[in-house]
Amino acid sequence: MKGILGGLRLSASARRSLWAGVGGALALVFLVALRNAAVPGPLEVLSAEEGEERTRYSGSMKLPRGGPYILGFESPAGEATLELDGSVVASGTGEQTAREVYPPGVVRVAFEAPGGARLLWLPPGRRGPLEYVPPSSLAAESPGNAEFSSWAGASPFDGLTALAALLVMGGVVAFWARGPIRRADPRTAAWVGVLFLGALAIRLIGLNAAGQTWDEDVNWSAGRNYVTNWLSLDFSAASWRWNYEHPPVMKYLVGVGAQFADGFGPARAISAGASALACALLVPVGARLFSRRAGILAAAIAALTPHLIAHGKVVGHEAPTMLLWVAAIWAALCAHAADPAASDSQRRGADGPEAADRWRLPRQMALVGLLLGLAVSSRFVNALLAPLLGLLLLICAPADQRWRTVWLGLAIIPAVCVITSLAIWPRLWETPIAHLAESWERLRSPHGPAPYLGEITNTPARHYFAVYLVATAPAGIVAGAALWAARALRLRERGDLALLCWLVVPLLVLLSPVRQDGVRYIMPSVMALSMASAAGYVYVADMLSRRAPRAARPAARLAGVALIGYLALTCARIHPYYLNYYGEHVGGPARVAERNWFEIAWWGEGLDRAIDYVNEHAEEGARITRACVIPIHLTWFRDDLWASEASSPARADWIVDYAPSRGDCAIPDDAERAFEVEVRGAPLARVYRRGG
Repeated sequence: MKGILGGLRLSASARRSLWAGVGGALALVFLVALRNAAVPGPLEVLSAEEGEERTRYSGSMKLPRGGPYILGFESPAGEATLELDGSVVASGTGEQTAREVYPPGVVRVAFEAPGGARLLWLPPGRRGPLEYVPPSSLAAESPGNAEFSSWAGASPFDGLTALAALLVMGGVVAFWARGPIRRADPRTAAWVGVLFLGALAIRLIGLNAAGQTWDEDVNWSAGRNYVTNWLSLDFSAASWRWNYEHPPVMKYLVGVGAQFADGFGPARAISAGASALACALLVPVGARLFSRRAGILAAAIAALTPHLIAHGKVVGHEAPTMLLWVAAIWAALCAHAADPAASDSQRRGADGPEAADRWRLPRQMALVGLLLGLAVSSRFVNALLAPLLGLLLLICAPADQRWRTVWLGLAIIPAVCVITSLAIWPRLWETPIAHLAESWERLRSPHGPAPYLGEITNTPARHYFAVYLVATAPAGIVAGAALWAARALRLRERGDLALLCWLVVPLLVLLSPVRQDGVRYIMPSVMALSMASAAGYVYVADMLSRRAPRAARPAARLAGVALIGYLALTCARIHPYYLNYYGEHVGGPARVAERNWFEIAWWGEGLDRAIDYVNEHAEEGARITRACVIPIHLTWFRDDLWASEASSPARADWIVDYAPSRGDCAIPDDAERAFEVEVRGAPLARVYRRGG
């Protein structure tokens, strides 16, 4: 190996980097081998009796909650049969499932199948892609003798293995970036750390308090399956069809957390960490665009922006989108940046005059392409990042480097982006064009109609996202952005032009046939708005300091404290229902709900408290209805209530009306309101009881 590396005539630093990569790859191989040796397959946990063509597996299965289960199997090699407590649940070939309501407890399971089959389920609390039944939920003994650990329903060893793999990859990347890390400004790095911890703490407070939201179960289930596939080296086409309409990076991240618990908490914590890091990275981005003060203030504003908090701690695409956009923007801004901390010899490089500078831009282009590939592989709409990165590279390029930037960018960034996207998504290893077309076909249809400016519509006007961007921001943030706009129109500096591109490009999603979900699809613009607001306030402070230098500094500090206090109070008043925040300039949530201007109670937040009230107070056998709940899959009633579900409110004893401000539900005259969930005067859910 040393001879080969010597023949390549690599520098000492390059050889160390190559050895670090080889060591990291070997560590990953070891982790996967250790996992596969230590963790049995689900069917290996059960007692097995081999037959001529099929094997009969028997034992026990733990059902964690009462309610409707989807139970079944996948048997590509032949016919299989699944029985629970002696009753046939499903039989046949391929994927076979059935829906049954069970109380919590341990049941007897028998599964007769040929090789290559596996058990699938969806417990109450989740709907979406079927999940592989984890080994911790199965036992070889009969129900009366079976013992299950507190980790039943989870796969903690898989989670630890995946987490260790992420740490190994992060360590290798950190080693490769050891030069820039050593030369980083210590004060900027310290502020990044402080603001990361602050933003993370804000997002972890009441992590699960808003309840389950719309797509979390879909992302969680697919993510758990994807991580299991990688760890078990399963790259068969059938194993990568789960939630195939969305790319996988987000699901990899939350899938690591999904291994640790039969619930959303750990996965949400990972999302919170990603979004907190995105906020903290605004410090160096702001330092490149304007000043370190602007970056610090922008990170603090982003940490306390209600919708960045809301979308930053759910199991969804938004947190990795925020992080990858900010990281890629930073990489683009640094592409041409001179390193003032480097010595002349470092800038020239050890292999000849200007060698380091000659390779700096191609390396930076490769980094930009890698981050772009990861972003597109987390959400397809992140393809809008590509034109933004191109604009930023040209805006920041010196005049004599622009053509070189164009040619290197076109040669390197798309190639690295495509290679990255193909490498990390096994579904694209076969017929990638056809599979991408299938994904687009699933994504192109909008959800159900929603309110917009007083009208219930499925095709809102193209100003939808721009209006939502302003309406969902606190008035103090909008005011700061207005100050920046006044400055930008007059000065026309590179930082202002770059920020304007950052603010506007994500809004081009308005050209899509799907215009919905508020600011969910334009989170990068929300981050840019935080930067614009900070730049506006810093601009005013600098202007005043030139006119009254003695009084300006303490006044600026006091104003900064007041702004942060205002945002903290705003978050405290809307907690935990940040998804339903609207600014004072549009009347807040109460007026929005009254006028049907925007979506209130649109993603399931608060519904859990209404369902819990019914589960606690409804008598056994009471008739419930789900007819007045739009996210109907989030209505997790008690298991005994499912047997008497009514088709309409007129036939029900208990009625849950979700998003009552829309007026979609015809409440019977004899129904009495028993419970309400509201936020700042806007109703999220109401519970009605009939018959006393």
